[in-house]
Amino acid sequence: MEIDFQLLGDVKDIELIAINLSIRERKNLQSRFGGRRWRKLKGVALVRFPNGEVRHAELHWYEAHGVGRRKMKVKRVLD
Repeated sequence: MEIDFQLLGDVKDIELIAINLSIRERKNLQSRFGGRRWRKLKGVALVRFPNGEVRHAELHWYEAHGVGRRKMKVKRVLD
């Protein structure tokens, strides 16, 4: 579920989901953003949706050293 949203504060309860070769989109990430060792992570944060609604949501994203966070998306709303 890829939705526009605004992050309100820090992401908490961060967990590692996959590293480098386990990531299906690795080649696409490397060609678009560079970086060598990509990681897929998940966490929980307070977000504001375009309709103004503020909710806690589970987020998934990719990050690599020197590149930072990329492709953050809401996976599910928690409350």
